[in-house]
Amino acid sequence: MTQALVVGGTRFVGRHTVTELRDHGYDVTIFNRGDHENPFADTDVEHVQGDRTDDGDLAAAARAVDPDLVIDCVAYHPREVRTATRIFDDAAAYVYVSSGAAYGEEAIPKREGETALCECTDEQATDDSTASYGPRKAEGDRAVFDAAAEGCNAMSVRPCNIYGPHDYTGRVDYWIERVSEHDRVLVPGDGTNVWHRVYVEDVARALRIVAEDGEPGEAYNVGDRRATTLDELVEGVATVLGESVEIVHAGPRELATGEIDPGEFPLYRDYPHLVSTAKLAGLGWDSTPHEAALAATVDQYLESDRDGSEYGPARADEERVLGVLDTL
Repeated sequence: MTQALVVGGTRFVGRHTVTELRDHGYDVTIFNRGDHENPFADTDVEHVQGDRTDDGDLAAAARAVDPDLVIDCVAYHPREVRTATRIFDDAAAYVYVSSGAAYGEEAIPKREGETALCECTDEQATDDSTASYGPRKAEGDRAVFDAAAEGCNAMSVRPCNIYGPHDYTGRVDYWIERVSEHDRVLVPGDGTNVWHRVYVEDVARALRIVAEDGEPGEAYNVGDRRATTLDELVEGVATVLGESVEIVHAGPRELATGEIDPGEFPLYRDYPHLVSTAKLAGLGWDSTPHEAALAATVDQYLESDRDGSEYGPARADEERVLGVLDTL
């Protein structure tokens, strides 16, 4: 396989995937609408403009590029996966970027082929809400499995919460901003919450490895080798920044004094979310050490014009909670 097509390719996962593929000798073309700045505009990466939700545009891209390998970073509805697997049914590999949110059963850890996926109604399949995200990704996985059964070399990769340079979601930005700007950081619960995260460069490497060595019809989880608690994330950010902060824990009753719901905090989840990565490791994949991944994430945030203060609870509400806790 030498010619790769990345559907998406300019923002976050796609951007790192393009770099990963180029670093391993692939000729890469990106296919997207061109709504965002193209970081590869001055390189040999080709750009085909079009809307991946338009079947004609996607088919035209397939004819123009004739890819050996397709990485689909922006398939958010199952219909898009079914269309893509039909259009690219003769590619050596089609890899769908799914999500750990596709799992509908709470288990520790979540394992491919063992932990049940979300069900997806017809209404959810066409919805754009956050609530339907997991069901839509799960139905996309099932579309991959069906396509593989019909002879398409289709596979799925399920990342958990992705972080790293150029992350536009603001989930980690919030915690970097709090540590960099404040001496006291409010953390919901007791700080031992675990919502498995994964470094974006490791996701890109997983996509390439699965495309090269994965089995059609299979799904592969991807997450950091070492899962960290929310307290450990805050402490890790403080270490990178060279800051000393006080972590202050607050339960639902204390948070209610600031009219804050625990779920407002980025990367907080009441029940632990942990995925097994043994299946992917069996293909030779490994993850970047957490300290190095977090350092690269923080460094790029500091170089950017992003401001994590726009995410999570308002600082004024947090200060109200901190004030109440000081009186206890």
